[in-house]
Amino acid sequence: MSKNKPAGLVVGAASLDTLHFAGQTVHAAGGAGLYTALAARQSGAATALFAPRPEPMPAELQPVADRLDWLGPVIDPAQLPRLEIEHYGGGQARLVAASWGAETILTPQLLPEVAWQVDFVHIAALSSAERQLAFLETLRARRGEQTHPRFSVGTYARLVYGDPAGVRRLFELADLFFMNENEATGLFGSVAQAHTRPEALLFVTLGEAGALVITGDQVTHIAGQPVLELDPTGAGDTFCGATLAGLAWGDTALEAAEKAVSLAAQTVSAAGPAALLKT
Repeated sequence: MSKNKPAGLVVGAASLDTLHFAGQTVHAAGGAGLYTALAARQSGAATALFAPRPEPMPAELQPVADRLDWLGPVIDPAQLPRLEIEHYGGGQARLVAASWGAETILTPQLLPEVAWQVDFVHIAALSSAERQLAFLETLRARRGEQTHPRFSVGTYARLVYGDPAGVRRLFELADLFFMNENEATGLFGSVAQAHTRPEALLFVTLGEAGALVITGDQVTHIAGQPVLELDPTGAGDTFCGATLAGLAWGDTALEAAEKAVSLAAQTVSAAGPAALLKT
């Protein structure tokens, strides 16, 4: 790992998504892990993605494979996770169908050695909080009492409302945690009640209203950036990846979040992860 350029690892999945918005249907690369890793890379951090890797590589995912160090077990493209999402505008969406595919073959025992050599490891949303916890506990056990790499976790509403105890355990063990307003309400009762232990950071995305940066009982609002929304898929994961990269570069939490809000705004103005694939 270069001492002049921060590096990170994202544990998650890449998927093939069918997106419905603005009267059109688009087939695009997707997945929380994919968006997070691409955003971190676009923000200047050398980033690896630990996810099932299809061979041969589908055309939709080839640009991603060209930009990321894609690690993980090889699978048939038919085993890729697949999501179908319908967007209604204003950040409102409905998950029409979802298949996790071969995501479950990812295990902590397969983690690459680089996981302990980077500045941050982010565990993106997986099929269960239990699976995320297995990765986090493995990582923390090997890190011991050291402070690096920093361990980050993301979640999604079905986990928060379906397994709140599991998500709360993740929240208690992670150095950084990312969630949206709905998820914060499910976990804490309301966004206003969200808080962390003193040394941890919580980021709550608020859609077009920006984001909250929370440490202990201190809450700071980062304003959003007006943008013509086309496809909000992956906006929260984009914010996450960009924030992690900013922190790795030495930005404060507020500085990193401000830059991340900007990149997330660019993401929602294009279909799929197009904004994160620019040279």
